[in-house]
Amino acid sequence: NAMICRPSGAITNFQLYLALYDAAGTQNYTFRKFKYILDFSGFSQLSKFGLADIEFQCNGNCSGINLSPSGVGFSLSTCFISRPKDRGVTSIGGGCQGMLIDQCQFLSSEDNIDVPDRVSIAVNANANDVKLRDNRVTRFRHFAVLAGANSMVIGNHFFQGDGVPNGVRSAGLVLCNTHTSAAVSSNYIDNCFIEWTNEQDASPGFSSGYSFSALSISDNIFLSGDVASWFSYIVVKPHGAGHFLNGLSVTGNKFRSLNGSVDRAERVDTSFADLDFSRSKHIKFDGNSFHGITAQVFNPLRVVHDEGSNAQTWTINTNNELPFGGWARGVDAVVTLGRIRDGSNNTKHTMPYVETQQGGNNDKINLVWDEPVRGTVSVVVRVDV
Repeated sequence: NAMICRPSGAITNFQLYLALYDAAGTQNYTFRKFKYILDFSGFSQLSKFGLADIEFQCNGNCSGINLSPSGVGFSLSTCFISRPKDRGVTSIGGGCQGMLIDQCQFLSSEDNIDVPDRVSIAVNANANDVKLRDNRVTRFRHFAVLAGANSMVIGNHFFQGDGVPNGVRSAGLVLCNTHTSAAVSSNYIDNCFIEWTNEQDASPGFSSGYSFSALSISDNIFLSGDVASWFSYIVVKPHGAGHFLNGLSVTGNKFRSLNGSVDRAERVDTSFADLDFSRSKHIKFDGNSFHGITAQVFNPLRVVHDEGSNAQTWTINTNNELPFGGWARGVDAVVTLGRIRDGSNNTKHTMPYVETQQGGNNDKINLVWDEPVRGTVSVVVRVDV
């Protein structure tokens, strides 16, 4: 993104503020410096500066606000950023540390352009502790690209649809930090999705650290219409191998697809790499509602299994309902529903032992009894341990 670039010295000499995931060797890049109504890039530092009750009327000719290279506590409240050409609010360095954007409207100049052709972004930030609250954002390519940690995105309505049947959608919120330590709560996320990525890591393969960790997504409204069936509302996109989920809570959300169903609410974008599901830890995916979603996902996942004929090993399928299509790594409970019977119709009181990570996708479990039996069980399966 050109928004993370800042001039250093002459206008022909540029320095990236953040790294790129694939910048090895010699490559050609194009850098553009956007024009802004308010451009604070000439300040070395600007802290505790606020703007309120202003309409920035860009009219598709320029961008809105360019922050200073460093500073703490910039605030924007009850403002309109109307029809910015490229960016609404841009951070070219660390001047977004602790930034507050509250009760603003970002109105796109690209309302009538199909999603794949849009280029404008409402907000980007590189530093930590950003708060985006109670804003309304219309049909940008992205609402916010947040590279820092400890972000709070609360109570916003951002929508990015178009009129194309079975159309593609772009990310509304992009989180660019693996250990993001972010809270995304009580938003209306309309015809777009949350993307969690490490695209700004110069060495994107996992070597140490917490990997994709510390994210809570709670009590949001996720709505889409006329989208491709592979669309998902939560997308994890690792740019290098070996990464895993390590602390993710997705609770109390409302997922709904109109005018056609989608396969699942969450997925991994494997364009560069997949997740290592053998290391999944501390994942909670519970209390959500699903309408027009084929795979209704839970962790822990309760599965009711009926074995109609006598068998010593019962194979239980999780039916693609573990988060992100992950592995069946643990079992919290096995409860018999009614009698367990042998071939002579005698009631058996023994309990089976469990074999996890079964099948070609490691998403099944086996219950192994001491003799062939039949009956019904309720099993609680986990994607983590």
